[in-house]
Amino acid sequence: MGEGHYLAGLDLRGRKVVVVGGGSVAQRRLPNLIGAGAQVHVIAVDPRPTVESEPAVTVDVREYTDGDLEGAWYALACTDDPEVNAAVVAEATARRIFCVRADDAREGTAVTPASGRHDSLQFGVLAGGDHRRSAAVRAAISAALADGTSLQVDATAPHAPGVALVGGGPGDPDLITVRGRRLLARADVVVADRLAPGALLDELGPQVEVIDAAKVPYGRAMRQEKINEILVDRAREGRFVVRLKGGDPYVYGRGFEELQACVEAGVPVTVVPGITSPISAPELAGIPVTHRGVTHEVVIVSGHVAPGHPDSLTDWAALARLRGTLVLMMGVQRLGAFAEALLAGGKSPDTPVAMIENASRPDQRLIRADLGGAAAAAQAQDLKPPAIVVIGAVAGFTDADRVVGFAGGQI
Repeated sequence: MGEGHYLAGLDLRGRKVVVVGGGSVAQRRLPNLIGAGAQVHVIAVDPRPTVESEPAVTVDVREYTDGDLEGAWYALACTDDPEVNAAVVAEATARRIFCVRADDAREGTAVTPASGRHDSLQFGVLAGGDHRRSAAVRAAISAALADGTSLQVDATAPHAPGVALVGGGPGDPDLITVRGRRLLARADVVVADRLAPGALLDELGPQVEVIDAAKVPYGRAMRQEKINEILVDRAREGRFVVRLKGGDPYVYGRGFEELQACVEAGVPVTVVPGITSPISAPELAGIPVTHRGVTHEVVIVSGHVAPGHPDSLTDWAALARLRGTLVLMMGVQRLGAFAEALLAGGKSPDTPVAMIENASRPDQRLIRADLGGAAAAAQAQDLKPPAIVVIGAVAGFTDADRVVGFAGGQI
């Protein structure tokens, strides 16, 4: 393959894309392929938890075989076996399907640029194989577009060793903070949660080590002690580590536990707040968690432990007596039990409930019900995590309320 490439934008909407391999490269590439509307099929012997649990893709847990590219428009060979990758490229070439080879780009028929997005603008950068330079240029373009400054590229200055706990927001990559994005662009290692904005991983150069710290609900999960150990060990090796989380590090993100581990080990650590989902998810669905004359309090509750469980720290009877907004996180599986606890505490069965699934993502969904029928509605409509459940008067707000206002009282 020559040094030059022809940049083109592919319309993958409704078209089959095959990804062979389920490791770091697949984890990075999937969000943008899904966002482009592709029908993504992953074939991997041992896919990462984040890859295997992605509901928008089809995953076959097996070895690649000749013929797997039948009907594909685009392919990615990203296993850790060069022979398998070569076989995928060979089949793709025979079928005239453009194919990216992750381990040796020169042997593929396409390359993935360092890409970025600003509003409706998309751009890609190719730097002749200098991945650090292309990533730095992409980061500089993104920063310049975001704040209107002149374009300044620093492709050489490394970040000092240490750890940054970065809140990535509810899912849309544009909702990470400017500081969070800048630190991510300088990372040597990224330890990513399943709910962290996956599209941001596709912006990283191949020299960046990406570690999947997924905690799949009721599935595979990396132990917190192991995550702490990785953060400390990589920083002690002289690398800059970004712990990329969904939402905010300190809102049910165990961020403070990770900070404590770093401090105890003498590792420099900083925290970058993120837009937290219990506030932003309702907002993105048109629901304010507070409103003048309607609610004077917002309570955010974890649904990780069932009511009555010995480990529960929640007084559900007290919550039932509150007149404000209750926001339930991680509560999909036990929604019926939480509703029963609130009803037993005196909460009216007519209390409005709004359930927001995949907030800020293209597949965001809003399900409305009342407290008495919330569990049945969630089951009937197959509500899946991640989802935020809002309970209270504001959950009943509709688009009509945006136009005419709400006839409530005054504070």
